[in-house]
Amino acid sequence: MKDILLQIKDVHVDYGGVRALDGVSVAIDEGEIVALMGPNGAGKSTILKAIFGLAPLSHGSIFWHDQKVAPISYEMVERGISFVPQGRRVFANLTVLENLEIAGVVVRDKDLLKERITEVFSIFPALHDKRYTKSGLLSGGQQQMLALARGLMTDPKVLLLDEPSLGLAPKIVKEVFANIKAINDRHKTAILIVEHNIKSLMEIVHRGYVLDKGKIIIHGSTHDLLTSEILKKVFVGALE
Repeated sequence: MKDILLQIKDVHVDYGGVRALDGVSVAIDEGEIVALMGPNGAGKSTILKAIFGLAPLSHGSIFWHDQKVAPISYEMVERGISFVPQGRRVFANLTVLENLEIAGVVVRDKDLLKERITEVFSIFPALHDKRYTKSGLLSGGQQQMLALARGLMTDPKVLLLDEPSLGLAPKIVKEVFANIKAINDRHKTAILIVEHNIKSLMEIVHRGYVLDKGKIIIHGSTHDLLTSEILKKVFVGALE
């Protein structure tokens, strides 16, 4: 039986009097890719931030291996959760290799750190070729791959991805999604992903949740969601 790695139960988040999440419950099992979908402002990214301690909970709980935990960012990293925010955030004045070394700062063993970097380069060979290039000189797609690679340096059990294809050309989007699938296949990393590119997303996920106005309106398998009238109403024309 699979271990339920991460759960949030009845979570509420308020921003300045505005309720961003209203009683949301989400679970992700070991080795799953789970999607968070919905229109802009539905609360998708807020779920990831709440898990990682970047959006304070006004109510509700977060569980790691069935144990209630306080969502504090550095403690979540130590537990095995990594967050890759939207916007391809890399250190532009540092090389690709230096970015990876900084992302692996919690890895105390130098030999293990080298192993992690080697493993990451095996997933992203284009980054290996650019390892001594300053990250600000990389293309948008390469910067997104570097952001993903940085997220893997702690060997996470759960990877939180926020809009990984945002602003990328269609050809690069396909490559990014192939990388995400490879990460899941090779390491059995559980992935909770917010993504607006529904067609590409549904090709790699196992399950999904659809949100609207801070609430989950439907969740289920990829097949169930694709055949759901609710999903079609939320994303008019997006799946055509």
